[in-house]
Amino acid sequence: MSTEIRFFQAPINRREFGTRALLAAAVAGPLVTATAQSAKAAAWNQMPISPMVHANRTVTFQFHDAHAKSVRLELGGIPTTPLHEKAHGLWTLTVGPLAPEIYSYAFTVDGVRILDPMNPWIKPNIFYSASMFLVPGNPPSLWQDCDVPHGVVHRHYYYSRVVKDNRDYYVYTPPGYNPLVPKLYPVLYLLHGYSDEADAWTKVGRANFVLDNLLARRQAEPMLVVMPLGYGDMEIIARTGPGLFNTTLWRRNMNGFRSALLTEVMPRVQKAYNVRADRDHTAIAGLSMGGGEALTVGLNNLNRFAWVGAMSAYLGTKGPDFSSIFSNFNKKANGHLRLLWLACGQQDTLVGPTNRNLDAWLTARGIDYTKVWTPGQHAWRVWRGNLCTLAPLLFRSLE
Repeated sequence: MSTEIRFFQAPINRREFGTRALLAAAVAGPLVTATAQSAKAAAWNQMPISPMVHANRTVTFQFHDAHAKSVRLELGGIPTTPLHEKAHGLWTLTVGPLAPEIYSYAFTVDGVRILDPMNPWIKPNIFYSASMFLVPGNPPSLWQDCDVPHGVVHRHYYYSRVVKDNRDYYVYTPPGYNPLVPKLYPVLYLLHGYSDEADAWTKVGRANFVLDNLLARRQAEPMLVVMPLGYGDMEIIARTGPGLFNTTLWRRNMNGFRSALLTEVMPRVQKAYNVRADRDHTAIAGLSMGGGEALTVGLNNLNRFAWVGAMSAYLGTKGPDFSSIFSNFNKKANGHLRLLWLACGQQDTLVGPTNRNLDAWLTARGIDYTKVWTPGQHAWRVWRGNLCTLAPLLFRSLE
């Protein structure tokens, strides 16, 4: 079962919404009068638009609550800022100009954090959702929805016998993909981070738009991208459980994820899609928890993956024992791996305890790899850029 995914990128058209509401009322019957429905539509048209991204890259936020005493804006990278009451119950604030990027934000109303009720674009997260908006670049950023051929994002559901739950995964197929044409594609398994859901790489990372734009520029090879749910034990995201930093639970989660990926997701993808199943045409990469999973699964299964990438990798503890995690990985791997790619933000909290230590461990063993240290913290704006850099490297040296 699959569904094509599309995203909101602009405020709702209030006039169109009001017309649809009237039509819905007419179809529903006489319970709601046309006058009453018109009054509701008129009230909707008076609601504030938020956010408004202006041509000079400033952004105006608006919030309406006649009873609020204080409204503040939480915007990544900017200190919490108060909105000003412009009229009775209408709170507003303009910030910027902001650099071209995708931003997440929320309001704090009288001490209570809420999402923007006028913005349908939401960042999915198990613990900490947020509203989102895009400040476009000129020329457009690779993660913008440009006038180029678009691939399709499919959503699949299945019951995991490994984890014993119902779960989903997403598959991006590039423009021109036709299941009836016997053309085989390489495949990238792209993994999300802790507290994310399976759709994080499309809704927040914009991986489908990145691939669309790279393909339109002929800067990447056509490939399928598979984005599975990254938990092998759902206890790891339980609000009352021991959490991510529990070593026993981390290992159990890792083992369950590896088994679910190798024995459930990959066979399903290979059966349903025209993909090459050999290692030379199979890559795995991920961010944070998913970066640790990509390294652990990929480097311990070189018969399945020839391309391995990690962004801000987390490997379970602050002082990982790499010789234990990668017990069979040594200099001989240089003849098997086509690419081992490590990236991390220079201000990331994981750059020191995990990534620099892994860098030193690989160097001491004479293992070939590519290191990409970029400015930035543990954030999506870094990982989107990482994907823009990594995707063009994948499958390039193949015939």
